[in-house]
Amino acid sequence: MAVREIGIIMNGVTGRMGTNQHLVRSILEIRKQGGVPLSNGDLVYPVPVLAGRNGKKLERLAAEYQLEHYTTDLDTALSDPGNIIYFDSQLTRLRVEGVSRAIKAGKHIYCEKPTGTTVEEAFSLYRQAESAGVKHGVVQDKLWLPGLRKLRYLIDTGFFGRILSVRGEFGYWVFDGFHQATQRPSWNYRSEQGGSIMIDMFCHWRYVIDNLFGEIESLVSLGTTDIPRRIDEKGEEYDCTADDSAYAIFKLQNGIICQFNSSWVVRVRRDDLLTLQVDGTQGSAVAGLRECFVQHDSATPKPVWNPDIPSPIDYYDAWTRVPSRDPYENAFKIQWELFLRHVMEDAPFRWGLLEGAKGVQLAELGMKSWHESSWQRVHPL
Repeated sequence: MAVREIGIIMNGVTGRMGTNQHLVRSILEIRKQGGVPLSNGDLVYPVPVLAGRNGKKLERLAAEYQLEHYTTDLDTALSDPGNIIYFDSQLTRLRVEGVSRAIKAGKHIYCEKPTGTTVEEAFSLYRQAESAGVKHGVVQDKLWLPGLRKLRYLIDTGFFGRILSVRGEFGYWVFDGFHQATQRPSWNYRSEQGGSIMIDMFCHWRYVIDNLFGEIESLVSLGTTDIPRRIDEKGEEYDCTADDSAYAIFKLQNGIICQFNSSWVVRVRRDDLLTLQVDGTQGSAVAGLRECFVQHDSATPKPVWNPDIPSPIDYYDAWTRVPSRDPYENAFKIQWELFLRHVMEDAPFRWGLLEGAKGVQLAELGMKSWHESSWQRVHPL
């Protein structure tokens, strides 16, 4: 057994998502376990190279996690043959330039979404990577959440019969900063900096719908900016120019109707921050981030509408929790391991830059639908 070290340039990793999910809970956890096992018995051991524009932040992060390699000179990192993967979690508006430079340097690409500010940009990255012959992947983390994996099992085993509809509810209350400190960065609420819950979440909903329920035929959507002013990281008041709520109906080619509500201005009274209710002819399920509850047709109560008396039915009581039969690791870590195997031994990996471009396409069409008050067709890329 050999341990094969590979350098991974991690650009933009000082941000919340880059630090917590990708560095700490993925790459560092892989290092703790000794690496990712390959089919021949070898282990691939990631060596992170922290990259970014703020040298002091990089230095602090490297010191906190006892890492040796960090730099503000991306070109030098890209020129090192020991660094074979480039990862990008920068602001979306900076992603195309960083990924393009890495492709030209011959690096394999793994990056966050959205992969561009327009579908043309995102699709261009896919074409560049394919032309250069480098492997590429886009983060599609929600596919490996325990709740959605249980939902996938129910679909694969035919639990629902014919699926009729999907209802997705996502979001929570993000404080505006006036009386309670906000818990999201201010750029999320500035369209000029790439902020928009529609752009952000439609990229997620594209791969969730595509991988679980079917291909999208058309959509109609609406966005709103509900909170007009917030407080930023410097304690200064600013105007919110991006949508903080988005509502959409997606019609799938197989006839399933998906409704998704996404909001940073909703107070949670449901099982989780994300819930997906799937209704079918033989049964229904409600999946959250970790849990999933089911109700089969044989256990479905028979309500009688009578608003004049309290309902005799406890509508939660007839649902059964799907057991957690398997251990569930961090969703980001699981996909990182799959991508590392893809790079090192060409293991299957279907979530590439084309899938990232599809997410941007859906977000772009969502914006167009909102501003034109019209249904939009989703054409193949």
